[in-house]
Amino acid sequence: MANLSKSNVPRFSVDVYQNEYLPEGAGQVDAVVTVTATGGGTIGNAVTAPHLYSPGEGPSAAVVLMVDCSGSMDYPPTKMRNARDATAAAIDALRDGVHFAVVGGTHVAKEVYPGGGLLAVAHAATRGQAKQALRKLSAGGGTAIGTWLRLADTLLASADVAIRHGILLTDGRNEHESPEDLKAALDACAGRFTCDARGVGTDWEVKEVTGIASALLGTADIVADPAGLAADFTQMMEAAMGKEVADVSLRLWTPVGTTVRFVKQVAPTVEELTDRRTEAGPRAGDYPLGSWGDESRDYHICVEVPPAGIGQEMLAARVSLVIPRPDGTVENLGAQGLVRAVWTDDVAASTAINPQVAHYTGQAELAQAIQQGLDLRKAGDFDGATAKLGRAVQLASASGNADTAKLLAKVVDVVDAATGTVRLKAKVEEADEMTLETRSTKTVRVKK
Repeated sequence: MANLSKSNVPRFSVDVYQNEYLPEGAGQVDAVVTVTATGGGTIGNAVTAPHLYSPGEGPSAAVVLMVDCSGSMDYPPTKMRNARDATAAAIDALRDGVHFAVVGGTHVAKEVYPGGGLLAVAHAATRGQAKQALRKLSAGGGTAIGTWLRLADTLLASADVAIRHGILLTDGRNEHESPEDLKAALDACAGRFTCDARGVGTDWEVKEVTGIASALLGTADIVADPAGLAADFTQMMEAAMGKEVADVSLRLWTPVGTTVRFVKQVAPTVEELTDRRTEAGPRAGDYPLGSWGDESRDYHICVEVPPAGIGQEMLAARVSLVIPRPDGTVENLGAQGLVRAVWTDDVAASTAINPQVAHYTGQAELAQAIQQGLDLRKAGDFDGATAKLGRAVQLASASGNADTAKLLAKVVDVVDAATGTVRLKAKVEEADEMTLETRSTKTVRVKK
């Protein structure tokens, strides 16, 4: 783990938004926790001019690029060329001194560069060699993504670095291994590196690609037109180069008698964290937040507390941030937030819904309504699909989520957004439906 006393490491802060007032007999406490990292020294330089950055200045990092080389990458023939160009663009965005490798993925995983179970160190010469090696990439074979991830994990583990990151591109379904094999690979890699996943074209399975990114705390997206790959890969690599602290966890302490109902990330995307808790001593548990640069994310925490009488108050939860040390202990990042419960007979106080909590409850319902609506549409339940997607249109409109509203309008004809009255379109482009599904968990921040 990097030494966090360096001046270029971000400072973390925690802000809690909640209505702490409860009516007599109530016991559910909701809070939105905003975690912000600011003041890291590397982000601007690393992203705008990665080569001006001398080795060791930024956090030590390793990246493995996994490129689908299955037979379907030849249809159309430009797809493989676009994938090679995109990988070359990502290599150009590597900061000097970062360890890296390229893996070609089919029904087996092959080292494309540098080979021999090693990682190369990025500088002008190795970037050039890696881009030469990409010319050998050709399409042929099946798809077994678990093998790609396991090879990436082995390569990343060979470097003593603070940040470990994967970038994975696929154009097809994971047909040459069982879902259980892929899940076992994801379980083995979880917490060891983060991974961004991209589906190119429209012949891949949305739930596979989003599942990979979710398990490995990365981003998922569709690149429907392969011509857009290079720009997307450059952006992904720049974001990876901007990460400065790995393995941040949200530590949640709750008093005796309380139950944690859920912990979920709600911005910039909805991500369920409840089941990822690892126990951290009496009454405390850690929830993994992945790698951080200069950024801010929001989390919704819900706890059940024992109901109390009017005028009583209690600390319902304490939130802090920790990272692991090499010796197995953790370092506290010095940011803390308190979630409180106060019982009152003031009806106005106890029935007011905190705007942050209300907004993100709606965003989480929006994501769920889209996913359920698209599943019902695929299953042929058009009435059910219309109802769910209509509710999604209503929620997107009410919360100002314009990007999602635009995506929904390609799948349904909107009669009245305010009431959620819609008609399913008779013909929907596959890319439009897949884009809506892939991006369904993207949220808008509440206007503070």
